[in-house]
Amino acid sequence: MPHSIRIERHGAPDVMQWVEGDPAAPGPGEVRLRHTAVGLNYIDTYHRSGLYPLKLPSGLGSEAAGVIEALGPGVEDFAVGDRVAYAGGAPGAYAQVRVTPSARLVKLPRDVDDRAAAALLLKGMTAHYLLRRTFPLKRGDIALVHAAAGGVGSILVPWARHLGATVIGTAGSDDKVQRALVAGCHHAINYRTQDFVAQVRAVTGGRGVDVVYDAVGKDTFLGSLDCLRPLGMMVSYGNASGKAPAFEPLLLSEKGSLFLTRPTLAHYTARREDLLQSADELFEVLREGVVKAEIGQTYALRDAAQAHRDLEARRTVGATVLLP
Repeated sequence: MPHSIRIERHGAPDVMQWVEGDPAAPGPGEVRLRHTAVGLNYIDTYHRSGLYPLKLPSGLGSEAAGVIEALGPGVEDFAVGDRVAYAGGAPGAYAQVRVTPSARLVKLPRDVDDRAAAALLLKGMTAHYLLRRTFPLKRGDIALVHAAAGGVGSILVPWARHLGATVIGTAGSDDKVQRALVAGCHHAINYRTQDFVAQVRAVTGGRGVDVVYDAVGKDTFLGSLDCLRPLGMMVSYGNASGKAPAFEPLLLSEKGSLFLTRPTLAHYTARREDLLQSADELFEVLREGVVKAEIGQTYALRDAAQAHRDLEARRTVGATVLLP
């Protein structure tokens, strides 16, 4: 019988349980998938810990690739045997078999393997909306990318460079600084040992950057505002170090009439046409070699708790894939 990871309460990684259970038959508009690869994302730790509370008991995981085993009534765009992937939606991807809405699935091209899809889809579509829609990056722009060697960062950096931007990256260790440079950063800073605000100001000749893409949160948020040029945009999309501190909106005015946004993939892919366009553009840059499926480590799905520990301790690089 298939197994999955479930939680009965929020907390540390040890709340995750490997349980047995047979999914129901797919209902209208649903399919049953047998997962072949599951993606690990930082948001999974937020769901587990309760930073983003879930209705309990609950599964975990927002991204996976697999093969369709059965179709529910009304599903016309897919067939049994199709290779597909998904990102976002209700948590529950940490499972060997899952029933899920067909409207959130994308078909995998023949030249994209299952592990690459599980490693890339959520993080890659996040990079897509950040670069192409939240702040449409163009040639000549200067972007500051925090966690530049991380899962999203390692996709953001080469894609931003491909678009013609100057990319300044930060990372939390000297090894990850080197990885950020290899990924395509023009400049990389260890934000734990260097004053990244001073370094950014020096690199830009005092001008500041056009946009900051910040997945770190508490440790970098206020400093990031000081890195922006007047009318620049702060894009806060993660909390790896904890929630960003509260502040008075007047601060944005005092620092140069700055813009601040907190986007989510769910809103940017809520319409199916946007979901498909995002996935198509991601597969295209993957095909062109602009971005790569940099899988730094794999774990057995039943060992997902250890994967969470390593992710939160910053012991992972690139993407992590869980194997059912």
